[in-house]
Amino acid sequence: MNFVRESVTVGGKELTIETGKWAKQASGSVVVRMGDTMLLVTANGSKSPRVGMDFMPLTCEYQEKGYAAGQIPGNYFRREARPSEAEVLVCRLIDRPCRPLFPKGWRIDTQIIANVISFDKEHAGDVLAMVGASCALHISDLVWAGPIAGIRVGRVDGKFIAYPTYEERAKSDLDMIVACSKDAIVMVEGQMEEVPEPDIIDALFFGFEQAQPVIELQEKIRKAVGKDKREHIEPIADEDIFLKVEDLVAGKVAEALAVREKHSRSKALSEVKGEVVETLCSEGQSFADRHGEVSNAFAAVQKKIARTQTIHKKTRIDGRGPADIRAISCEVGVLPRAHGSALFTRGETQTLASATLGMKYDEQRIDTLMGEERKTFMLHYNFPPFCTGETKMMRGTSRREIGHGNLAQRSVAQTMPTHKDFPYTTRIVSEVLESNGSSSMASVCGGSLALMDAGVPVSGAVAGIAMGLMMDDKGYVVLSDILGDEDHIGDMDFKVTGTREGICALQMDIKLAGVEREVLETALSQAKEGRLHILDKMAEAIEGPRDELNANAPRIETMQVKPDKIRDIIGPGGKTIRAIQEQTGANVDIDDAGIVSISSSDGKSLSQAMALIKGLTMEAEVGEFYHGIVKRCVDFGAFVEILPGTDGLVHISEIAEERIKNVTDVLNEGDAVVVKCLKVDRDGEIRLSRKGALAEDPEEADINNFVS
Repeated sequence: MNFVRESVTVGGKELTIETGKWAKQASGSVVVRMGDTMLLVTANGSKSPRVGMDFMPLTCEYQEKGYAAGQIPGNYFRREARPSEAEVLVCRLIDRPCRPLFPKGWRIDTQIIANVISFDKEHAGDVLAMVGASCALHISDLVWAGPIAGIRVGRVDGKFIAYPTYEERAKSDLDMIVACSKDAIVMVEGQMEEVPEPDIIDALFFGFEQAQPVIELQEKIRKAVGKDKREHIEPIADEDIFLKVEDLVAGKVAEALAVREKHSRSKALSEVKGEVVETLCSEGQSFADRHGEVSNAFAAVQKKIARTQTIHKKTRIDGRGPADIRAISCEVGVLPRAHGSALFTRGETQTLASATLGMKYDEQRIDTLMGEERKTFMLHYNFPPFCTGETKMMRGTSRREIGHGNLAQRSVAQTMPTHKDFPYTTRIVSEVLESNGSSSMASVCGGSLALMDAGVPVSGAVAGIAMGLMMDDKGYVVLSDILGDEDHIGDMDFKVTGTREGICALQMDIKLAGVEREVLETALSQAKEGRLHILDKMAEAIEGPRDELNANAPRIETMQVKPDKIRDIIGPGGKTIRAIQEQTGANVDIDDAGIVSISSSDGKSLSQAMALIKGLTMEAEVGEFYHGIVKRCVDFGAFVEILPGTDGLVHISEIAEERIKNVTDVLNEGDAVVVKCLKVDRDGEIRLSRKGALAEDPEEADINNFVS
């Protein structure tokens, strides 16, 4: 393969793709670069299709190697282990726009691997991995209807930015990844700070415009070095079988689809399917040896009837109208020992959410190419098999669970107080108990309710709704609160979360060749109506955060000390801080900036620990009065301990109003004395005055001025 390198400038950043030099035995191999961030992305397919496979076998991998940022992994083995959650999320970003573009009947084992080989801590690798995956597939011999481009869209000071750097993203009020083909937006994933719907539409189409030069760049590379595509014949359904099945069961299918309850509807459809298979495939019939084709034809008939009724009759599978939302029930405080809990039910989808408040040592520490990161807010989503009435092995968290949990987490996080204002580590767990429709959106609602039940001072409630779109050449319909079956047969599904003020997160997958702006505006407007309806239902259970934290939750107080006092709190080998914790029962943690976090479920314990730490870290202040103890008398004055371990000198001239010859005429070791701080020298020496304190009338002095 000839070496080719091409570049294009997007958003003021140069994007370069080269091929023909690295990993040449792969079906398709490219190196994508922006700044000093580089990714090697490969695409490969097996020599022959997998026999008996009834789905497209695509795997996507994204790997961040420590050497890319000049780091050695911080784990015990000092090498990269299983993918992190962040890497799994990028795998999903690659998979979602690429998978639909493979042809029907594609059963070739296909693998995309994206390796971050250089990282400059300015330009993210996720969108570059999407571009690299597209280009690697496009120039390979694998049959694929690309290319696509991944564009990250940010907005700073009202201006949209393509491929924003990490610094720009920190200032941005939205962070969206938009995947686009030449003709359409095909996928969206993003979070935003309660941004209104019209601004989201503008951001989407800005991303679409910025994607076009990247797509043209890939076409240019394909033209120069692209391989001939493999021969692939898409399976063609037998029209005679479809018509025969439709003629036999169309009416019965329509009746079965009208059943509202999920399992009853599934049973009714299964019975109709059994009848048609028995009729057409029994011995002696013309389709006796074609059970699979008859089953596929039944599925196609079912899809056609459901879509026709939904688009043109505006009657959905379960009988609802397009904008109707299923019955919603919200309960809070359902778990007596949890810090916050909620049970959220919408139709046949139900989630149990719990909120747990922890201390600083509960933070999640994550080893990333940006260095060690600490996570103080987590939302974990679990989807056990019983929630759909199934039985299967439970072998750890799936990629789907990670993706759904991350969407819910990003949504609720927009309303969380800053860690400075609320110094807790917060964890939400969403247990999906039933599922028919979006359980991730139920997790958003349940998680938000649980936080408010715990007394977390969130800025507002967050609700989520799953929307759908069905379209044909005669019209379209936007669906609110879609069922699982509607998701499967629809042309677009998107999830929108937000507060009453605006959108917090958005996830969208589009199967159509193109969606006009008017359709997207209608869809987001209808989603807003649904979101506000759900927020009203949530407010019936709890209107806002409780006035106080749950009684079971720990209490945390923070105080700032000078960094040079940290050693006084910790003590030699941690002796002092351990003694404080053992004596009071409180947990004490201190960071390098001198922020001390003291936590305990007992108020008295908390106060004791704070008093001990204040005693260790207090410093003399000029003008303050102190109750002290005389520690030593010398010819020229007395040394008085005014704070634990802190002495100051009362000069003989400052002991009394009258002139005295000997210090011991007035003061002796062990005497309690009130003194005033006159001066603190640069070297830390403290000058005190008993005479100055005596001049004050204790009855009139502010009691806060005296420190004991």
